[in-house]
Amino acid sequence: MLPACRTEGEGFSLPTFDLVPSDVEGFMDELWEFQSTFHDCFARSEPRIHFFDYMVGQCSKLERKSIEPIALGVEGGSIRGMQRFISDVSWDEEQMRWNYHQLVADTLGAPDGVLIFDETGFAKKGAHSVGVARQYCGSLGKVEHCQVGVFAAYASR
Repeated sequence: MLPACRTEGEGFSLPTFDLVPSDVEGFMDELWEFQSTFHDCFARSEPRIHFFDYMVGQCSKLERKSIEPIALGVEGGSIRGMQRFISDVSWDEEQMRWNYHQLVADTLGAPDGVLIFDETGFAKKGAHSVGVARQYCGSLGKVEHCQVGVFAAYASR
């Protein structure tokens, strides 16, 4: 089914993906720097390495991004070690949250910045979308079958 803004036979162009290797030069260094912010959240060095390897795997071209393909796809990866990292290793969640909040504040922390939250309802029919129910839909101004989303944005100069 075509959206209302398109008609049958009407063509459209997809934007080209012109990414070349030089566009992502230094990405691994930046990823290492980012994850090193969280080193104090792990008691040992092994989980830090698995944390980095897991992020590398998520950013890779792997078709399946579960633990085994990621572990096999990174240099020196250990399936058992990475599985244990995901399931058994504990880390300091409070410290991780604080470090993350500091990163956000450093990046977005303008004195005149504001957070914007918006709840928006989308009218929906049928049973193929998650969360569709009879509920208040602000865009319709009444209770109807809809899906509601809450959106967060940040604005500054």
